[in-house]
Amino acid sequence: MMVCSALRRAAHAHVCLVRKISTVSRSHQHQVWGSRPAASEFVAHGAPGSVTELLGKSYPQDDHTNLTQKVLSRVGRNLHNQQHHPLWLIKERVKEHFYKQYVGRSGTPLFSVYDDLCPVVTTWQNFDSLLIPAHHPSRKKGDNYYLNRTHMLRAHTSAHQWDLVHAGLDAFLVVGDVYRRDQIDSQHYPVFHQLEGVRLFSQHELFADIKDGDCLKLFEQSSRSAHKQETHTMEALKLVEFDLKQTLTRLVTHLFGDGLEIRWVDCYFPFTHPSFEMEINFHGEWLEVLGCGVMEQQLVNSAGAQDRIGWAFGLGLERLAMILYDIPDIRLFWSEDQRFLKQFRVSDINQKVKFQPLSKYPAVINDISFWLPSENYTENDFYDLVRTIGGDLVEKVDLIDKFEHPKTNRTSHCYRITYRHMERTLSQREVTRVHQAVQEAAVQLLGVEGRF
Repeated sequence: MMVCSALRRAAHAHVCLVRKISTVSRSHQHQVWGSRPAASEFVAHGAPGSVTELLGKSYPQDDHTNLTQKVLSRVGRNLHNQQHHPLWLIKERVKEHFYKQYVGRSGTPLFSVYDDLCPVVTTWQNFDSLLIPAHHPSRKKGDNYYLNRTHMLRAHTSAHQWDLVHAGLDAFLVVGDVYRRDQIDSQHYPVFHQLEGVRLFSQHELFADIKDGDCLKLFEQSSRSAHKQETHTMEALKLVEFDLKQTLTRLVTHLFGDGLEIRWVDCYFPFTHPSFEMEINFHGEWLEVLGCGVMEQQLVNSAGAQDRIGWAFGLGLERLAMILYDIPDIRLFWSEDQRFLKQFRVSDINQKVKFQPLSKYPAVINDISFWLPSENYTENDFYDLVRTIGGDLVEKVDLIDKFEHPKTNRTSHCYRITYRHMERTLSQREVTRVHQAVQEAAVQLLGVEGRF
């Protein structure tokens, strides 16, 4: 078991705690809530020779290791492959649409689907293959889950893009669980699920239906602009962009129904240019549902498809399911309560489902404030600690106050933690035990000084 980067500052007493931790059972979620056992699941980076066992493989730990037992317990659950789970329903609806709408010459589906690729990837796959610069903020330990300096839990399904193109695939969908350290609220969870799509075109395929298409080219050498890569001709760019937007418009129309109002917003991704976000007007509110763009030709070339040009898109399954099924809290996707799951056991994957809320049990709110250490504190370390100890009892965490002492220049933060069980009423005693565990762990493991 391991811990976040900020914990390297721990003193000798902390080292003793880590040694004690190694003997703690992994079945913590079945224990009575209490301070010491809960804190123990948040463990410091591995000593030389320590390894993490995951999905049948061993990964040496180092100073980048920052996984928690809470996150490790989610690896391999594969909610998107559990029949009749709402995420499975969304995946199947998207897959069915692509199978029916896009058929190859032999009558077989044009797009192949990969929904069981290993979530452990190399940092090269997750970042370098996608042209993400070495010092890009998206690489930060504070935002990702690292097994070590060379391996991590994928932060996006795009981590498989290069490999599949390199294998010779021109059209594919990738579905899987992805992992990011993030804030705690009803819309964010450290594990969520993405669906990625890629389509490549040869010169003949792109211009086949264009008059005098034989005279048109995919590539040229020009200058990069806000709307075009330096290697693409304007004709090729416009056709790829049109095909991308038409493909995605058909997809969301299939999911949400006819008459949907859609708009495209220019944005930035390191691996596509130009790049867009699609927003839909749903019940009078504009919602961002996916990101997409024309693939960077440097990426395509490096994967061995120099004679092709293409597009890519990515969408979040939880995001779509929460909108389509009116699911209010992302924690519900991990529920094993049959009152939740049985609502999605439908005979037709396209059947309309409106989630009927379980009884909303009352929230219990507690505040915690502390002086920050002089260095190496990140909010995501604290959020990870709260998630590990409080588990899915924690509904959200809000930073409600910051204070800088005028004489010492020390900074304190005050967080409001909202506890709410999705299936029963929480007792004040139960919450107090969890909250005390958070306080102790914050002092012992993050190096903060309590103002409790």
